[in-house]
Amino acid sequence: MIAVEHLSKVFKVGKKQQKAENLKSSEVKAVDDVSFECRPGRVFSLLGPNGAGKTTTLRIIATILKPSAGRVSVAGHDVVADPKAVKKNLGFLTGSTGLYERLTPDELITFFGKLYDMPKDLLETRKKEFFDLLDIHPFANKKIGKLSTGMKQKVSIVRTMIHDPQVLVFDEPTSGLDVISSAAIIELIRRNRERGKTIIFSTHIMGEVELLADDIAIIHEGRIKYLDTFDGFRAQMQSSSLVEEFIRIVNEKGE
Repeated sequence: MIAVEHLSKVFKVGKKQQKAENLKSSEVKAVDDVSFECRPGRVFSLLGPNGAGKTTTLRIIATILKPSAGRVSVAGHDVVADPKAVKKNLGFLTGSTGLYERLTPDELITFFGKLYDMPKDLLETRKKEFFDLLDIHPFANKKIGKLSTGMKQKVSIVRTMIHDPQVLVFDEPTSGLDVISSAAIIELIRRNRERGKTIIFSTHIMGEVELLADDIAIIHEGRIKYLDTFDGFRAQMQSSSLVEEFIRIVNEKGE
């Protein structure tokens, strides 16, 4: 489970950036009093336009950033007080995840499996399952630095999930993938939901939301604009499509 309670994140900006972006303050509040829960066996979709606060929120959940205020717990562990326990129970995938370019996919996944103290037989079994599912075998022994963006994304997905974490955080998981590979990722997320995993993901592809989301939050300018089940979202729609409804909610004036 992921519990986010009154989360805020403020970034300091330099004078040059403040002037270049015509900012009135030397501080930017990227996340502003955000609260929600992600429960086991459900897929929670966090949506919002670029710069809305999605990635900042996900990075705080993953212990990469520290909150300015509020509290986040993952699998019962506080992200600030016990980040090691959080990392042990969590897999985090983002488009900016770095990979060791001098290693091969096979070497990299073996390396991360050992970091998680996985038994050798289990590591090899899970590695084969993922390599089969994502069709990684043809480039498993090529240097990662020579791989395409889509190939690297596949390797990142395996790195994220190799230790079978209870909580999965996906930030644009199908970015750079073709249709067939994207479908494999969708199926992978479904399987993990059926296994009772807690899953949160962000995407710009509303078709993926329709296929996967049990719960949905829309964030804009750092604040939650909508929070409900996906069925509730559909029931209240005032527009003819998911995309149009998303835009309508984002553009709604606050109180």
